[in-house]
Amino acid sequence: MTDLPEDLVALIDALEPGEELLITRDGESIAALSSTVRVLHGTVVDPVTAEQADEPPAIDYDDVTVVATAMKLSASARVSLSAQLGSDYVVLDMHAAPTTADVLLTPPVSPQLIASLRSMFPQARVIVTEIEDDELGVDYYGPVRRLLDAGAQAYLPPATIPRLARQLDHALTQLRPSLGEATTPLEIEPATRPPADTPDEEGR
Repeated sequence: MTDLPEDLVALIDALEPGEELLITRDGESIAALSSTVRVLHGTVVDPVTAEQADEPPAIDYDDVTVVATAMKLSASARVSLSAQLGSDYVVLDMHAAPTTADVLLTPPVSPQLIASLRSMFPQARVIVTEIEDDELGVDYYGPVRRLLDAGAQAYLPPATIPRLARQLDHALTQLRPSLGEATTPLEIEPATRPPADTPDEEGR
């Protein structure tokens, strides 16, 4: 078989997959050549490697307590909270926090949402909080704040009777008028009439 001219071989080598080289004689097409090579020139990129290249390197949180926040906080608010907690803590948005977070900070939400959050962060201690910080523009109110705004003067968390007594005594001490004013104890539930075994003002 006669070898093809070098210039024709070069044209055939330059063909990309799907392209054809037409051969003509006296202006008429007499043949068509196409490349059988299926290799594209260029760099092959592994899609998994490409995705990993876009991801930030993993951060080691082994030496700190990771606090994930389930409320929308600005970066400055998270930085401020982290700084107040100290160098042993890092505060992250829940979407950026690892599933191994130690603490999950959430506003008052439904029990169903709490259960969902717990499944996302199975190792975390879930802490419900209300936040009010005018300087950082953060307001997350819940039922307790709404009750206080309606006129309640204090909220005592669930406790045993002995502990409730201590909490109540402490709360009443805090609610008494400031020094220099009368220190009459706060009346919780004023009686509407004297008890049956107590004489009235006339001694009856």
